[in-house]
Amino acid sequence: MENHFVTSKLIRVSRHEVENQLELSLRQAFENLQPKLRPPFSLEIPDPQEYLELNKAIVYGVLCEPNSSKTHIKHLHALVTDGYAFFTSLLIGIVVELYVKLVDSAKIQLIWVTKEMIDVSSVGIEDLVVSLFRRIGMSLFLEKWECLLDDSPLVLTSALYSFLRLLADHYRVLGVVKLENVKRLEIKFCVKMFREQLHLSLKIGRDLILLLQDLSHVSEFREIWNDLVSNHCSEIYQLKTSSRYFLLRITPEMETQLRFLLGNVKLGSHKRHQIWFLKKFLLGPEKETLLIDIVRFVCCVIHPTNEIIRSEIMPRWAIIGWLLELCRQNHHIERSVKLALFYDWLFFDERIDNIMNVEPAALLMVWSIPQYPHITHSLLEFLLHLVETYDITRRDTIVRGLTSAFREIERKGVIRSLDIFLTNPALAPDLKKKLANLLSCHQEKTVHVNLNQVSVLSKQTVLSSEANLKDCSTKIVDTPDQKLDNSVENPAKNHKVELFKEFIRPSR
Repeated sequence: MENHFVTSKLIRVSRHEVENQLELSLRQAFENLQPKLRPPFSLEIPDPQEYLELNKAIVYGVLCEPNSSKTHIKHLHALVTDGYAFFTSLLIGIVVELYVKLVDSAKIQLIWVTKEMIDVSSVGIEDLVVSLFRRIGMSLFLEKWECLLDDSPLVLTSALYSFLRLLADHYRVLGVVKLENVKRLEIKFCVKMFREQLHLSLKIGRDLILLLQDLSHVSEFREIWNDLVSNHCSEIYQLKTSSRYFLLRITPEMETQLRFLLGNVKLGSHKRHQIWFLKKFLLGPEKETLLIDIVRFVCCVIHPTNEIIRSEIMPRWAIIGWLLELCRQNHHIERSVKLALFYDWLFFDERIDNIMNVEPAALLMVWSIPQYPHITHSLLEFLLHLVETYDITRRDTIVRGLTSAFREIERKGVIRSLDIFLTNPALAPDLKKKLANLLSCHQEKTVHVNLNQVSVLSKQTVLSSEANLKDCSTKIVDTPDQKLDNSVENPAKNHKVELFKEFIRPSR
């Protein structure tokens, strides 16, 4: 049988691979329309279908024929009728779907044509640059500062978010000359943003403080940090960070795998997926800091449906429990991961915050009680410690945020009652008393706590761990005022506690 294997000029492929449909459509358009891609160009207006095919052909020509790329772009300028929207969408598809397979020359051309699209302010340019940013970083586009500032401010705030996050990692590595040059570039950009575009920088929201606190010791950021803490902190805490920023440190491949794990894999069948993910993305000490980004991503971006939550599919709290186990040997990373997990609790406002952002931590503490009370104790102790140490001058704000979060997880039925924490014999009495004191700080809340009952437990007031867990629901509702139907039995409940023991064991 004749072998019809065709070597692609755009991507690296092996003989056993199925042809990629995006690459195939671009290549076929280029081959079919090649005579029309050379000057002199036709003066006739193409019909809608031919217009789409010409866009595909030009994309392929720009990426695969560097010597003719300027000619192809002039052709595009002459025929464009949609603000370059379709052309830009094709580039986004290439970045997301094909980038890791692109030949080196095509990667270079992709950067060049993206800059061309910045110059013409193409429709969709923000999405293109941010998608490319997740692949290669932002430094190659900083020369386009003025264009981006006028037309794509999201790109600049995305760059600020990522550079601040990267700088925290870079300052843990000393003596690498190449890295020192990168740090200088990152610092220059970040300082320029704060000095010249503070109002734009603040739009990142409360995670801006989380990013900057790790750089407050750096001389270039000390004055900026002091100014934000003194004059803008309360304002920033009230602004929830958009989920788009949490994608920036997660590659598309990592995102795909995380969504697959949390949308398709059942507890009990998770082990091989867990090991694959660990080997693919998390091996090596330089990868440990990614755990912080993964936790923020899982909490704030992946929000499963009620159908998934009721099923035996791996819940978010379970994978976060595993991630916490992976970083136990590095106390600095462990603390940062816990802070990433609880950060939205500190400033929670039910009017603007999503209950799904705090649900994983709540359920991790609940489901750990039967066999792993030390996990619940460690997390609850850390959370209460944040009240006293994170921002002393705004302690009232943090107390209000935490009590609001606890009230909301009970009101929405994430857990049926806060008694799971307040009267559980598996938890230390002093910890329960601290939590009770915290919850009693605001009289308007719906949780009424008797401090005497908490400190001196009786048989009548104590519920066993197992009984408490039976009363806990993992359902979440979408409408703010809708109560849970707690009569709905979750068939996965009994299974989850048993499987959690195996799940959180690190697969090193």
